[in-house]
Formats: sequence, C-alpha cells, structure tokens
Amino acid sequence: MTLSTHTLSSAANSIQRSFSYRDFIPLQPDTLWHITWGAVRTLTWNEEGMLITLGYWGPGDVVGQPLSRIQPYQIQCLTSVEVYYIPSHQCHEALDALLLHIQQAEEFLMIVRHEPMHSRLHQLLVWLAKKFGRQVSTGLLIDLRLTHQAIAEAIGTTRVTVTRLLNEFERDGVICRPKRHFIVLRDRL
Repeated sequence: MTLSTHTLSSAANSIQRSFSYRDFIPLQPDTLWHITWGAVRTLTWNEEGMLITLGYWGPGDVVGQPLSRIQPYQIQCLTSVEVYYIPSHQCHEALDALLLHIQQAEEFLMIVRHEPMHSRLHQLLVWLAKKFGRQVSTGLLIDLRLTHQAIAEAIGTTRVTVTRLLNEFERDGVICRPKRHFIVLRDRL
C-alpha cells in the first residue's frame, strides 16, 4: 500500500485509533479522521437498500461526517486501519488533506460516469492500482479485499456484469487474479 506524505502537525497530540477489516469508523458531526494506515470506503444506500460507494480513501486522506451531507453515511474499513482524530477546532491544519479529498472525489465521480461499462471498470482498476497498488513482478497489486459485489456497488452495475468483465479482462491479459487480488498489468496503465 502506498503511504502518503501528508501529515498534520498535531498528529502527535491527537487520539490514535485502530480498526479492523469490515469495522465501521464512528461518525460525529465535528470529527474528521486522518488515515495513517489502511484503506476505507465511504458509502450510503438508496431507498431500495442498494449500497452506493462514495469513495475509497487511504493513508494521508481525511474522512468524516463533516465532509458529507449524504444521509445515511458510513465509513467502512477495507483493511485494518489506523486513524487519528482531528477535532473541529484543528480542521484548518488539514487543509492539504481536505483539498486532496475533493480532488479524489471528483476523480471517482469521473470514473463512475465513464461509458461503456468495461471502460468504467478498467478506469476504476487503474485508479485503485495507482492509489493502493504496490509493485510486484507482473504489475501493480491492488491489495484490497474487494468482492465483485463491492466493485459493482462502486461503479453502479451488477455483480454478474463485474464477474463477466473481470473474466474478459483476465482472458485479454489486462489483469491476473492470484488469490482473489487484482493485478493491473504495467503495460496496460
């Protein structure tokens, strides 16, 4: 997982918390969480109960209720995660991380509006590889536990479509999938 160089000067004075895979980070109206290790996704759901992924966040990113007006809103851990609490009176120290949050949210929005669907999925995999990937001999390993359903929720399609497209990508050499992880090949980035 790529570590970010974004740090806040008050990190040493902040409350550090650890969460496990699939935990939900608590939300408070005046709290931001600065991620120092791991990956999370922000999500909501519609009236029919369908989950909608709002973004993926990792080291150096900030997440929290003050960044969204969407209700319901949750922050789910995709790996073990370490965060520290940024109280509202110190949010000004997180300006770089807040700007990065906005930029990444816009990138994610561009991906989920991409057509056709195979291009949307490919763009998501490239984005995840750049954000969370680590170099291995065959390309960039996206070291996140993403189910086909979670990917479908992120790009607004069905699990069946994601499975079919991933099988096509694998057959075409765009990805390989050892042990349920995705590797986006170098020559395809």
